[in-house]
Amino acid sequence: MRPPPRPLVDRFGRQVRDLRVSVTDRCNFSCVYCMPEGGMRWLPRQELLSFEEIEAVVRVMVGRFGIESVRLTGGEPTVRAQLPSLVARLASIRHPSGAPLDLSMTTNGASLRLLAGELRRAGLRRVNISCDSLRPERFSAVARRDALDRVLDGVDAAIEAGFSPVKLNVVTIRGYNDDEAVDFAAFGRAKGVQVRFIEFMPLDAEGSWSMDKVVPAAETLEAISKVFPLEPVAHGPEPAALYRFADGAGEIGVVASVTRPFCGDCDRVRLTAEGQLRACLFSLEEHDLRAVLRSGGGEEELAAAVEAAVAGKWAGHRINRVGFRRPGRSMSQIGG
Repeated sequence: MRPPPRPLVDRFGRQVRDLRVSVTDRCNFSCVYCMPEGGMRWLPRQELLSFEEIEAVVRVMVGRFGIESVRLTGGEPTVRAQLPSLVARLASIRHPSGAPLDLSMTTNGASLRLLAGELRRAGLRRVNISCDSLRPERFSAVARRDALDRVLDGVDAAIEAGFSPVKLNVVTIRGYNDDEAVDFAAFGRAKGVQVRFIEFMPLDAEGSWSMDKVVPAAETLEAISKVFPLEPVAHGPEPAALYRFADGAGEIGVVASVTRPFCGDCDRVRLTAEGQLRACLFSLEEHDLRAVLRSGGGEEELAAAVEAAVAGKWAGHRINRVGFRRPGRSMSQIGG
């Protein structure tokens, strides 16, 4: 009989409950806050974790340490062939309590009209769809793709497939979309989706991030509340601070990762597409789980590598402070 899971706790007392799994570094968009204009050099297929290897890592994280939620990311996860097969594998994993995993995905939504139903039937429960402008010309400027219609159709497809909740991720950037907060709030109210406004972070491949391009979450909330009054909502360790519309027409979230860091409550780690475990989005160190897997390591060796990664997790990222160092990877290479 398997022993009960032991909490995966770092040296600051934070318990890891959430695992982000990047299934590919490839993407069919080239967003300014993520990739360089000329595109990226993609990883060779053989360097990516196989579905069997991803499943092995998740089973250890859930069975040994009681991880409760897994989010699939990229790159763009829907460009990975046979993605519903991976979803079905992960959806079959049960928490030691018997509860199903909270299995979700972050996507640009452009392929959801084709895949939403199949992913839902395979066991995916929730989706976050990235969309940084509701104006076609601005969307194209940020994503470097003329695909707004496909993304908005993907939102509809996700709703029709029964995902709940459907969330819309908006990275706010000064000079790009900082005047669209009210438009997005109105869109979320009309569609019944939760819009999440995310502060621009220094993870762009071109290194053009600067503090003057950050739109503080407080500014976004102030703009929305003038039109749609808001009330704060109590929430757990998730990165978004939640607010409900006072008239009951839904919620919005803000992720103030730059101006109000929430590192003290962080409960997640990240697995890159080629099997590197990162204890923080801004980590400068990685732990190679692929090497453990491909050298014949079993559950004990994987568990030890995971514990070593979490033991080295630092207190916080220190963005915009003296001594801050950007990680060597951009967002698409890490996984959101």
